Amino acid sequence: MRCPACGNVRDRVVDSRQAEDGRSIRRRRECEGCGGRFTTFERIETATVQVRKRSGDVEGFDASKVAAGVSAACKSRPVDPGQIAVLVADVEDALRSLNKVVSSDEVGLEVLVRLRALDEVAAVRFASVYKGFDTISDFEREIRLLQQEPSAAD
Repeated sequence: MRCPACGNVRDRVVDSRQAEDGRSIRRRRECEGCGGRFTTFERIETATVQVRKRSGDVEGFDASKVAAGVSAACKSRPVDPGQIAVLVADVEDALRSLNKVVSSDEVGLEVLVRLRALDEVAAVRFASVYKGFDTISDFEREIRLLQQEPSAAD
């Protein structure tokens, strides 16, 4: 690791601790050349989740798109941004464990399952876009499904 102050490649680790809920390690380093201190993060490099869109195109999983959709569904609901970030990370982890190209429908279903446990109203809002509701009966059907299935929080 090069010191950002002097460019020296020799340093020592002063402190290490978990960061990002155990997803990375934060290391505080001290340059042996100039004595300056700087922080680095160590993360596991994982394969990018590939998503097959409805059009047939394949693209990398974009957590910001999922976060934007969930945030829109949670607008004016008692859900904080930290909960949304955890939901998105959990969805990405679940998709990564499938170790294949996933469909956009699989992404939507993973989000819907987790969002339902977080906030049922937001889940219905998300489902209306994800499932492409056209009529009031689509909403009624989704609400009946919510009432029939036990939530993950039960």
